[in-house]
Amino acid sequence: MTDGFPAPVPVATAPLTATVARVAELADKLGRAHAEVFDLRRLSEASGVPADVVRALLDGRPAGEPDVQARFLQRLALLRRTRVKPNGRRYTQQEIADGAGMSRQQAGALINGDRRPTMEHCDALQRFFGVHAGFLTAHDADALTDALLRTEQQLLQDFAGRERETVPAQVPAGADPLARLLQDHGVRGIAWRAAQLPTDKHRDKVTEWLDMLLESVKPTDS
Repeated sequence: MTDGFPAPVPVATAPLTATVARVAELADKLGRAHAEVFDLRRLSEASGVPADVVRALLDGRPAGEPDVQARFLQRLALLRRTRVKPNGRRYTQQEIADGAGMSRQQAGALINGDRRPTMEHCDALQRFFGVHAGFLTAHDADALTDALLRTEQQLLQDFAGRERETVPAQVPAGADPLARLLQDHGVRGIAWRAAQLPTDKHRDKVTEWLDMLLESVKPTDS
């Protein structure tokens, strides 16, 4: 470990491949063009990954900058281009230094690549530019996966909204819990939401809860 960063390790592409497949399937279900959902410029700005690397990773080709300082410089430069002041001008080194709680000399050395960043530097700069933790340093495949996960969440919300719109009739307020659940989310919406849970343990909880709900509304023999 150097400068507070873990040593470079091989990055698994399986999570990215799986996420791309899910997003593509959701886009198809919603009738969204893949060119819109996988817009290179938008994904580049959201992830910090250069657009040509985004294209290569989406195509399943190995790509990305292995050196953490080089990634830091790429993404900091992107932030300075895309996260600008309300008047459209870029933040000056002094403004960045003041906002990140460091000296102008420190900020200049980091921006120019004359000084290796620490985790503290990264955290301060990420807070200043309003991006999530790890934006400046994550491996390119991981950063793109994270951006696509946010895209997926938005598509899931759109999908759930469309499911609600296709419910044929309003379920009365006093109806059984299962009817209200299906009205609010729909069968496919429930399945999609459960599929996005992070672990099998979470999914098992959903299954257990649904089993209990179904048992509670099951007609009893007279």
